[in-house]
Amino acid sequence: QGQLVESGGGLTQAGGSLRLSCAASDRTFENYHMGWFRQTPGKEREFVAGVTWTGSRTYYRTYYADSVKGRFTISRDNAKNTVYLQMTSLKPEDTAVYYCAADKRGGSISYLASVYDYWGQGTQVTVSS
Repeated sequence: QGQLVESGGGLTQAGGSLRLSCAASDRTFENYHMGWFRQTPGKEREFVAGVTWTGSRTYYRTYYADSVKGRFTISRDNAKNTVYLQMTSLKPEDTAVYYCAADKRGGSISYLASVYDYWGQGTQVTVSS
């Protein structure tokens, strides 16, 4: 069973930056779409960013929630089995537990958490004002 492990969360001030990493246990995940979600207490898990699998191409497509567009950047390095989320200009409302997820269906990137097959354990991001 494949595993995803997030790291890089922590505490920062508003306007600061953090980079989250999601390490996959094996190369199977290079064939999957990957996404970052976040969740705060009492709320549903929400889509933050997604990146398509590359297949035989050397490029991939990225997708972002409107709330993070222009501030967050998702990328993947298949050679390292790792997906990254670079977060800049952080705001207090970005405070949440961030989860990495993998979707093995293919097709279009989904913004729905229920579609994703594999999840990491989550990493806390706290942005102080």
